[in-house]
Amino acid sequence: MDFRQEFIEFAVQQDVLRFGEFKTKAGRLSPYFFNAGLFNDGQALDRLSQFYAKAILGSGMAIDMLFGPAYKGIPLVAVSALALAQAGCNLPFAFNRKEAKDHGEGGSIIGAPLKGRVLIIDDVISAGTSVRESVELIRAAGATPCGVVIALDRMERGSGPLSAVQEVMRDYGIPVLAVATLDDLMTYLQVRPDFKIHQAAVARYRETYGVDRSA
Repeated sequence: MDFRQEFIEFAVQQDVLRFGEFKTKAGRLSPYFFNAGLFNDGQALDRLSQFYAKAILGSGMAIDMLFGPAYKGIPLVAVSALALAQAGCNLPFAFNRKEAKDHGEGGSIIGAPLKGRVLIIDDVISAGTSVRESVELIRAAGATPCGVVIALDRMERGSGPLSAVQEVMRDYGIPVLAVATLDDLMTYLQVRPDFKIHQAAVARYRETYGVDRSA
């Protein structure tokens, strides 16, 4: 099985990916809900990190280090660095505090110094706020943000014609990798008879709110 399909199945098993009727921040009624915060035990986080590592290594991107934006990106960047090291790709990593510390070592960055080509690791991109803050921190340190990797791309329009992911790519000129996308979710629903009941609702939602893939 393709690792993206494995990831969707894993998310369903962990109850991270649920089906039903859920209200989004935009006020839309979505037939599915993804909450990466429910990858909340050691085994789940270990397996999640392996999916991140596969997506990163499979991209072929040239990367010098990893960065995790506070707060959700902090455990993700740590375990992803570990999974990559176990796969033979040992990279330094860093993350930020929400507020700069004025004692001890000071500053807002913890971990390795930000330098070279920096890959940002997060769970999802909703409004793109954490990516924007991360890009500013990385550039302020003289390093180069080279991309973002997230768990799931909902491929859903924001207030305009583009998704939050597409807006990030447009605004910062960097690629966004996703372990899985809405397309991968649709494929999963098509091949799993026990979940086929949700296929029509997800397809309607994509038809209504999905982005133009050529955008």
